[in-house]
Amino acid sequence: MVLQGQSNSTESSDETIEIDPEILVGGVKVNYYFHCKTQLWLFSHYITYEQESDLVIAGKILEKESFKNIKTKNLLIDDKISLDFVKSSGGLVVVDIKKSSKFEEAHIYQVLYYLWYLKNIKKVLKVKGIVAYPSERKRTEVNLTAEKESEMLRILEEINKIISLPESPKPVYKPYCKSCAYYEFCWV
Repeated sequence: MVLQGQSNSTESSDETIEIDPEILVGGVKVNYYFHCKTQLWLFSHYITYEQESDLVIAGKILEKESFKNIKTKNLLIDDKISLDFVKSSGGLVVVDIKKSSKFEEAHIYQVLYYLWYLKNIKKVLKVKGIVAYPSERKRTEVNLTAEKESEMLRILEEINKIISLPESPKPVYKPYCKSCAYYEFCWV
């Protein structure tokens, strides 16, 4: 796979990193990697139930109703990442809107992936992120460090290993399974 206008290598502050374009995934897959490996596999194989989920619909409404002063939302880049919106504040700031901070780690890594993508694929060097939880009046700042960049490469490789499995990983029951769009697929 070759992405238009994309290089397969990039220079970090003091080293060059080779990036195989085949490992690039969407931000939702990074989120699902932390949330549930079965969900990641199903979503990656176009088995989707999210559009029927009340929680997802509530999240879309929250996203639409929040930050009404922002004119340009939902920026799709290379059909790989979809940013809720960006703003300029001493550099580029990627803002991702979430309904609740219940899965904050997954949200942070989703934004870290956006930052990693923008830096390494689009060559945007001065960028940071914010995960916004409007209903909680909470914001979490996200910064891409050298350590997180290395970790992201490892995560992308693991995501691709999971996606390439011939069958979905066996579901592991978690307290939040009942509110997942895939609950019936996994447990009924």
